[in-house]
Amino acid sequence: MWTFFISRRYFFGKRKEGMISLISGISVLGVALGVASLIVVLAIMNGFDSEVREKIIDTYAHAIVLKDGGIENYESLAENFESMPEVKKASPFITGQAILRANEEVTGILLKGVDEEREPGAMSMVKFFDKTEDDLEGNRIVLGSELMREEGISPGDEVELVLPYSSTDMEKMRLQVVGSFTSGRYDYDANMGMIGLESAKEIFRTGKSVSGIGLKVMDEMDINSFKVRLQSVLGYPFLVKTWMDLDKNLVTALSIEKKMMFIILTLIVMVACFNIASSLIMMVMEKTRDIGILKAIGANSWGVRSIFLTQGAMIGFIGIVVGTFSGVLLAQKVNEVASFIERITGVQLFPSDVYYFSKIPVKISSSDVTLVVIVAALLTILAGIYPARKASRMDPVEAIRYE
Repeated sequence: MWTFFISRRYFFGKRKEGMISLISGISVLGVALGVASLIVVLAIMNGFDSEVREKIIDTYAHAIVLKDGGIENYESLAENFESMPEVKKASPFITGQAILRANEEVTGILLKGVDEEREPGAMSMVKFFDKTEDDLEGNRIVLGSELMREEGISPGDEVELVLPYSSTDMEKMRLQVVGSFTSGRYDYDANMGMIGLESAKEIFRTGKSVSGIGLKVMDEMDINSFKVRLQSVLGYPFLVKTWMDLDKNLVTALSIEKKMMFIILTLIVMVACFNIASSLIMMVMEKTRDIGILKAIGANSWGVRSIFLTQGAMIGFIGIVVGTFSGVLLAQKVNEVASFIERITGVQLFPSDVYYFSKIPVKISSSDVTLVVIVAALLTILAGIYPARKASRMDPVEAIRYE
């Protein structure tokens, strides 16, 4: 208890050397800045990660079931899937490459045929549609917004789909553009078109079969275990793929980027901890006579060590508390701060036409905040070990003699 009393007196009392107080203040600010930066950056990265995952899921479905040569009995198979407790909805689809001809221009696109009644429950692509017609059945098509912009296509225009099977055998279909979709993924918005399932059967000549069945499950984060169970039930020649499999590189990149940002920003806290160590070393030098007197009247090495360890912990605690509250508050208000900076500088920090988000996505995770606090606390404790050890090893006779 006496060690805490002395630590508090040293921390709040006046110093002979003003430089030590300045360094201690800088250390507190450094820890606070590092903790706040970590919380804000991780919250933004969690927001981006959540938005990107949602877009991946909405364009792919949670899982898809494929089969070489197509799936013929897809209606009964979809009903069987929906009877499973893990599955919310199943929707058949057809995909393939096609040539789009419009305004005397020709471009290759990814064409997808969907069952519009089942699609919203399974893949959610329909929610991105901006349509002028009620449905896709018949000679109607919805194109990606970027594709329409690049090719100069407007709603109501007619386009032609061409699917060459050989030099003399081509399937052609004239369709009316009834709307566009904006998924937020450039590769889809610039290269994709959607038509009704029956129209897709006709142009791809699939007969009564479809390319696959998209599934929406109860827990998309536990999709891998569901994949293993479903694959074992279906067996060969069926193939089950999850949304993680279909965009594995992107999901992995997001995960690695978050970890690297955590490591890089932790360096800010480490720099602040070096400042803590410096201020404690200077304090040990300033309090040499006090340390000698304490040891002369019976204080043991552990007691002296505890004084300076507590001193470092107090600096770290104040910095962590200030940084945590500041970081959480700033993360919650990051869009207001960005808008203020844009008004002051006139520079758009977060252009919606580039990122496809109306605002900066933020998701504060309690586990991330806890991890940041724990890491910062450990680093501040480690910073005080050497100065405390140095103080505890002082010879009281030598300490008093030269003061």
